[in-house]
Amino acid sequence: MAEQHTSLRLDEAGLKAARGDLADGAVTPAYGPWRDDIVALLNGALATELTCVLRYRRHHFMANGLESPTIAGEFLVHANAELGHADRLAQRIVQLGGEPDFNPVGLLERGHAGYDEINDLKGMIKSNLIAERVAVESYRQMIGLVADKDSTTRRLLEDILADEEEHADELKDWMTRA
Repeated sequence: MAEQHTSLRLDEAGLKAARGDLADGAVTPAYGPWRDDIVALLNGALATELTCVLRYRRHHFMANGLESPTIAGEFLVHANAELGHADRLAQRIVQLGGEPDFNPVGLLERGHAGYDEINDLKGMIKSNLIAERVAVESYRQMIGLVADKDSTTRRLLEDILADEEEHADELKDWMTRA
């Protein structure tokens, strides 16, 4: 039995709708009801990244011990990477017509990662590894939620996820050195 072939065609109604409400920029009606939910997810990720920046920076300055100069330097590298993630998330939120929430009040409640004031190097590494694992899981879940609703956001989240997985692997390796 031969398979029936259906031609691929663009949705003309969607193209017509894209000609309207130019104030929304790249956000066309096809985003539908998901835009606000996606912005909320991204603001949660933004809060997580900002918390990680603060934790990593504190650990950078407080690290001490035999391996501390090397690891403290890496904490700063990770802090800067997390800040880059935060900037990219904030930019995407604005592109979607939302407002990035940088308010420090409620930062921990909005995000997924914790903050601590641990002072021993091994504890710092463990704390950051836990936070990276939480970030990996939250990005995996967000990617699943936005998968077919917003391909641009999905690609952004996939890119950040790859960085977070790399950070987690590095931290796992440092656990044996500290």
